Amino acid sequence: MSRPSADNGLNGLRIAPATRRSDRFLASLADYKAVTFVSHVHPDPDALGSMVGLSHLVETCLGLPTRITRDGDICRAENRAMVDCLELELVPIEKIEWQPGEALVMVDSQPKTGRHTFGDGIPVHAVIDHHTTPGEVEGIPFLDVRRSLGATCSLVTRYLMEQDLRLPQRVATSLYYGIETELGGYPREASPLDDSALHYLYPQVDKDLIAKIKNAPLPDNFYEALLQALQSSFIYDSLMLSWIDDLANPELASQVVDFMVRHEGIEWAVCAGVHEDRMVFSVRTTAARAQAGEVLRQVLNRLGGKAGGHDRRAGGFLPLASTAASAIDGVQSEFRRRMLKALCIDDCRGRRLMPVRDMIQNINS
Repeated sequence: MSRPSADNGLNGLRIAPATRRSDRFLASLADYKAVTFVSHVHPDPDALGSMVGLSHLVETCLGLPTRITRDGDICRAENRAMVDCLELELVPIEKIEWQPGEALVMVDSQPKTGRHTFGDGIPVHAVIDHHTTPGEVEGIPFLDVRRSLGATCSLVTRYLMEQDLRLPQRVATSLYYGIETELGGYPREASPLDDSALHYLYPQVDKDLIAKIKNAPLPDNFYEALLQALQSSFIYDSLMLSWIDDLANPELASQVVDFMVRHEGIEWAVCAGVHEDRMVFSVRTTAARAQAGEVLRQVLNRLGGKAGGHDRRAGGFLPLASTAASAIDGVQSEFRRRMLKALCIDDCRGRRLMPVRDMIQNINS
């Protein structure tokens, strides 16, 4: 099994060809006839950009046909704009017909983390990722998981740099935007490799297209979710909890929490809402060495859910036995209690972000 080495990917560091991970990755695929890339459910720009970059690497260096998949819908406005503007051809995972001699490469995710839907009977050939969430990777022929990186796209860019490949503008733009979205927020979760990848890609990207993607039009349901979150938010010391009864799509929770964590005096923000038969959670924090992914994973695992993420960003879900209002209230109460305990905050009555009297006055005015 290929294991991560000590390469930190700094510009100027000369790497002997025998030790380059991009060489080992390509060599591991030499006996296959085709490669299909999969990622986590509702793939984000880092997942999409990584698959685009690896597809270019494999097709250029090995001449093998590749497929890029989509597991679940892509709902966030910016992510949909990325797919449309860059004309990414994504095959829905449920429509894939697996063929003999085809390698399955998992990108920006790991097996058995609850974040993908393809069948367990399909062997994974390689995992290329940067998440701290532990997956079941024993026995996978090629493994490159670099938890110190801010983005999987940075790792993929390093592979392309090692192979000295010319990048089409579409590929460079996909990788750049994937990295930039992962490093957003404050403080930045960036390693020297992330920054060197950005510097390498920037001259090659379509800047106008990046601006168009970043400013994608927002649908009505975003404002509906934001309004409900503002009205239901409670502050407990440095933690803000925001609840949304009905999420039109699961990615709305992350869009809302990106906004809520900027509240003055808040170090941790959680937005949770119900989507179909699940409660979806999204976490952001500005605290140093917060290990948000691990915190949320421990809280939700004890409730029967799944979670993971990074130092300052995390997401997860909890299956719901019932979506009745009383059942939802019970889940919210138990999550709140466990989250406060995990953050060492006294279990006290929170204060509303927006007092009820103000909400009533606004409605009547």
